[in-house]
Amino acid sequence: MADFGDVISALGEFGLYQKLLILLLTLPLLLNPFQMVGQVFMVLDVPHHCNTSWIRAVGPNLTQEEQLNLTLPRDADGKYEQCSMYSPVDWDLDSIVAYGLNATQKCSNGWVYPAEPPSLLTEFDLVCERTILNDISQSIYMAGLLVGAMLFGVLSDRIGRRPVILICMLLQGVFGLGTAFVPHFYVYIAIRFVVGVAASGIMITVVALGTEWVGISFRPQSVLIAQAAYPIGMMMVAGLSYGIRNWRLLEIAGSAPMFLLFFYIWVLPESARWLVTKGRIEEAKKLLQKAAAINKRSLPEGLLEQLKPEKQTKSGSLLDLFRKKHLRKVTLIMSCAWFADSFVYYGLSLSVTGFGLDIYVTQLAFGAVEFPGRVCLIFLLEWFGRKKVQVAFLMLSGLLCLILAGIPEDQPVAITVLAITGKFTATTAFATSYVYTAELFPTVVRQTGVGLCSTMARVAGILAPLIIPLDRYHRAIPMAVFGSIPLLVSLSCILLPETRGVSLPDDTGKGKTPAEKEKSGEVLREFSKRDSREEEADLEKDN
Repeated sequence: MADFGDVISALGEFGLYQKLLILLLTLPLLLNPFQMVGQVFMVLDVPHHCNTSWIRAVGPNLTQEEQLNLTLPRDADGKYEQCSMYSPVDWDLDSIVAYGLNATQKCSNGWVYPAEPPSLLTEFDLVCERTILNDISQSIYMAGLLVGAMLFGVLSDRIGRRPVILICMLLQGVFGLGTAFVPHFYVYIAIRFVVGVAASGIMITVVALGTEWVGISFRPQSVLIAQAAYPIGMMMVAGLSYGIRNWRLLEIAGSAPMFLLFFYIWVLPESARWLVTKGRIEEAKKLLQKAAAINKRSLPEGLLEQLKPEKQTKSGSLLDLFRKKHLRKVTLIMSCAWFADSFVYYGLSLSVTGFGLDIYVTQLAFGAVEFPGRVCLIFLLEWFGRKKVQVAFLMLSGLLCLILAGIPEDQPVAITVLAITGKFTATTAFATSYVYTAELFPTVVRQTGVGLCSTMARVAGILAPLIIPLDRYHRAIPMAVFGSIPLLVSLSCILLPETRGVSLPDDTGKGKTPAEKEKSGEVLREFSKRDSREEEADLEKDN
């Protein structure tokens, strides 16, 4: 019986077919960053003050400055308070001017903003005590990522990778575009939740398709090349946000391009490895023959006839991840690793407005360092293995956050440089987890396992926006929290097995013994020898 890895070796481990597939997988990831960080640019802080137009009833001829001077208190720096006002009174204007107003209260009639293009902040008054709504909306988006990981991880193992990614692309396009037309902020939050569900499904399904169609030595390249589109997308978000200041137009520009990918219905393939594990051999054969033809390779005669699932398998479930000791250890440790990856990654990404330099330049730098982070990871994973790289970069990202916590606030350049370096290490750690996790879990539960780990990452994503406001108590608290967790989790990753150069497992057993691996390799060699003998025999007949 032939091993699936033998078939991939025969048709080409990373031929033209696989390269075209990776190109297809990069395009949805190019659009995902807008949904992830676009809101940061829609709630930029702008000068504002309470609406005190009540005084116009008694003083219609007051200038703007006179009105503010009579109705707004000033802070210690002599600037008008943004979140409080003098309580309205029923006095005449002369009495107000003569005696002044003393009692203060919170804004009771809304806020006044400068004449700028409408933003999410100004249209829905996300200021003062309503600022927390912005953080809550980000957390609810992260909750959508969590639900998407749980839902589509299991669904992908049951109905396949292809239908899941197509469904998610449709949902992200429709609901992402719908965000631009919401009448109320609570509707915005609900729609963002659905967008998060869809974005999560795309991210985890790309990992499976990119991993299961290539040979052993090209697994990191396939995942990381696809994910390299993500930092490019982040840089595009910075440019798009700088050029389009109206938040509704920005939503349309960031979401509508997903509809351009409708042709995926006809060109995106299913995972042949997944089809084999489900016993759908004929469908797998057609895909493999097509891949071999595009790669201009000929499959040894009879090889596909030997392609059968090692044993009849059922769809995996969450319980399968905890029934066997080796899978239970992998599940628990990788879940913690994804939590830590996500916690520090989003902690830095969503804190971009607090680093002191221009937000657009900082976001551009964040995207710029993520790209080389993923590219250099291709070589690091082959040189040092998955485990060492995972441990090292998780530990470095934690240490950099702890250093950030101690840098004085009046050093914005130092803070930004350290934050960008931290983003580089956090990105590299996160990208390693995607590759490592896909290799640790067997095919029948691969998406379930990746989905569970991604769920833990989304829990961290929900918590991260809620940690950031703790800086009102002390500015060092958020970075101290973001740094401590990855530092601790990095130590637990030492217990994981190394997967560099190891065949992908298909069932929930520990994997093949060395003898079984050797026998599997002999199958392909035997078919190759047989083809050579047949070719020699045909030549002798012709002569």
